[in-house]
Amino acid sequence: MIKYAPKSPAILLLEDGTVYYGKSAGKVGTATGEICFNTGMTGYQEVFTDPSYKGQLMVTTNVHIGNYGIKYDESESSSIKIAGLICRNFSSLHSRKTADTSLNDYFVEQNMVVICDVDTRAIVRHIRDKGAMNALISSDTMDIEVLKQKLAKVPSMAGLELSSTVSVKEPYYFGEPSSEVKISVMDEGVKTNILRCLSDRGCYLKVFPYNATFEEMNEWEPDGFMISNGPGDPGVMEGVVNTVKQIVDSSKPLFGICLGHQLLAEACGISTFKMFNGHRGINHPVKNLNRDHSEVTSQNHGFSINREEVEKSDIVEITHVNLNDDSVEGIRVKGKPAFSVQHHPESAPGPHDSRYLFDDFIKMVRSHMTEKVTA
Repeated sequence: MIKYAPKSPAILLLEDGTVYYGKSAGKVGTATGEICFNTGMTGYQEVFTDPSYKGQLMVTTNVHIGNYGIKYDESESSSIKIAGLICRNFSSLHSRKTADTSLNDYFVEQNMVVICDVDTRAIVRHIRDKGAMNALISSDTMDIEVLKQKLAKVPSMAGLELSSTVSVKEPYYFGEPSSEVKISVMDEGVKTNILRCLSDRGCYLKVFPYNATFEEMNEWEPDGFMISNGPGDPGVMEGVVNTVKQIVDSSKPLFGICLGHQLLAEACGISTFKMFNGHRGINHPVKNLNRDHSEVTSQNHGFSINREEVEKSDIVEITHVNLNDDSVEGIRVKGKPAFSVQHHPESAPGPHDSRYLFDDFIKMVRSHMTEKVTA
């Protein structure tokens, strides 16, 4: 029997000692992780199931969460990946007729802890000013001293490798085997919609574990490589970075997204760093410097690459910049068919402004295939 008390007291404790009191939903228990906030107005199911959120407590700035329920085939992975949810109004009822279940039942089913009826505006303002930090949600004990002891044991996101906790354990295939283009995907925590976007463009995919070697992936004789999004600190993923470097050196087309973008940068000698507050939402403006146009993007990352080092590099060049803070949103490797972006062109949720990047990648792959045939 699942222990469930939708209106029992709950507490949110931050690493700096700040405390917020509210009510619980989902499963009664305790959840820990780094607290972050997402500014999206919709798409909570896709956000909650995005593997990039592994190890993070999510604050949703939208007031109402759960009002349209859950539809299982719209998830971005096989399960909820956030560590816990912090929201204002949590709706156990939903009005969407095609929904498979309510958000509350979905959370109970997956042992997810929720605190609601808290002032999310105050929480977000506090995080925005103080920076990202570890936090704890509890609905099974309200003893502050006990909770402080639990929170003190939570590791910092800086220096934490998490792709191994969300990546596939064995390779699998996605798409139509008869497709003309074959792409090897490094699953660092891949969202399902990335695979759909490639498959819809005529690609047959083989998805490999996060730490697959270049030889293992290349043995399939792919026409290109996708380095996916994922959670954790790219600066401690030396083995994966070396594999990405081998892909670049092979001169086969490569496209990196989010963590994949950071790993490509590391492979080219560009360092990454943990941001004071990350970018999480579906309305972040980005400028494509090559096309001289702007696009609204979906984002979810707490690490970024060093812009000063990119500007000094003779290996890579900047292709996209964030119009809010001038951070690097895209790079291209000079003289190689390899590029990456920090934002999420597959969206889910979010606008489709940057979907053209998948088309650019496929054009690059097909051009490489033609050159290979005529060589």
